[in-house]
Amino acid sequence: MKLMRGAAALSAAKVVYDQARKPENQAKLKSAAAKLKESRKGRRK
Repeated sequence: MKLMRGAAALSAAKVVYDQARKPENQAKLKSAAAKLKESRKGRRK
């Protein structure tokens, strides 16, 4: 059972990695990171 769980986690990680490499998704990730950074900045004041 543990082997199956590991294989499922590995395949899910590969899908996430492949999606993150696409240029359109990289732009979305960068904008989300910038938005998160701004919201954290606003909370510290």
